[in-house]
Amino acid sequence: MTIRQASNNSASGAAVASWQLGLLAVGTFTLGMDGFVLSGLLPQIAADLEVSVSAAGQLMTIFAIAYAVGSPVIATVTGALDRRLVLAGGMIIFLIGMAAQALGPNYPVVAVGRVVAAIGAAGFQSNAYAVAGILAGPERRGRALATIAAGTTVSTVIGTPFGVLIGQWWGWRAALWVITGLSLVSAVVVPLLPAVRLPVTSLGARLRVLGDRRILAMLGCTMLILIPGFAVQSYLPVLIAPVATGALLVVALTVRGLGQVIGNQLAGTLIDRRGPFGVLVVATAGTAVATIVLAPARHSLVPMLIMLLVLGLLAGANIVPQQHRLVSASGDLAAVALGLNGSAIYVGIALGGAVGGLTIKVAGVAWLPVVGAVSALLALAVIVGTAPERRHPVERSPANLRRQRKGD
Repeated sequence: MTIRQASNNSASGAAVASWQLGLLAVGTFTLGMDGFVLSGLLPQIAADLEVSVSAAGQLMTIFAIAYAVGSPVIATVTGALDRRLVLAGGMIIFLIGMAAQALGPNYPVVAVGRVVAAIGAAGFQSNAYAVAGILAGPERRGRALATIAAGTTVSTVIGTPFGVLIGQWWGWRAALWVITGLSLVSAVVVPLLPAVRLPVTSLGARLRVLGDRRILAMLGCTMLILIPGFAVQSYLPVLIAPVATGALLVVALTVRGLGQVIGNQLAGTLIDRRGPFGVLVVATAGTAVATIVLAPARHSLVPMLIMLLVLGLLAGANIVPQQHRLVSASGDLAAVALGLNGSAIYVGIALGGAVGGLTIKVAGVAWLPVVGAVSALLALAVIVGTAPERRHPVERSPANLRRQRKGD
């Protein structure tokens, strides 16, 4: 059975576009909450575990590495299983990892909990996108993927501010228990989805994904477009400290998150109308411009908030096109390709944090926007230079296909 056949045998598009996609978005919201909460809790975690803030920050790097390594392995091992089982199992493993961190008496135990949680997240995340893409079908795929991504983007509105507030009120462990509870809810509701099985493929067929130059180029682009955003995002509280501390910091983080939610939804609609490549190019070029403008804007509250809103909007518009391009290019191996894309995302996040940290150490925080803008321009050059769409279109948008049919 192919992906198209799986889509045709699934529930109707109207049902898929509403509550079933919402169930998957609950899971991506939970995973996103984990990542964004920790960024606001590093000082508290460091103090409680008696390590430096930089060592506490490595807990996020540990998660990223475990996710990057585990995602393709999980996609290969679980290829023949019902996606509901993989989704629920992944979220249960994530739950166990989060509980281990919340209970961990020392740094090594918490680090092990991060590894376990990352393996569970790897099992859920890429399969959530694959299932959404399959059930929605080509004409609604952009909006379906945007709905799943919205779980993560909404967590940016709530996640980081929530982490800052929880750290001030009840401590970092309480925040992790909240995430543990959300993961339980997600694991319980996943069986309500329709059954979806991907075609059983050999290991050799899966390795062909890595031999496809189009897919490798797209994976490289995914990694590169995350670097500028997270070089700035990882150290945003320090960057905007001249005008936003305390309650204003929470407001600034919330504004950026709102922009990301808006950008995510706009991206889904634009992709279905115009195709993913143009959306990706505009979002990446816009990121370069907005990041450099943030350099002077960070010294005044209103301009800073405006630029954070714009940067959030652009950040929300750059991942969904990549998901769409990979699903279109990889066919029946979409779950494997999206698993590799998840790895690329976390490698990009880790590299972005490293680039930001190195910039602050070598040149100072004022240079963060400059380095972020240069990174975005490099990503744009690679996107345009390696795009298979410029030679052989991966998949034209349904809107374009309809316009062409009318003209025939």
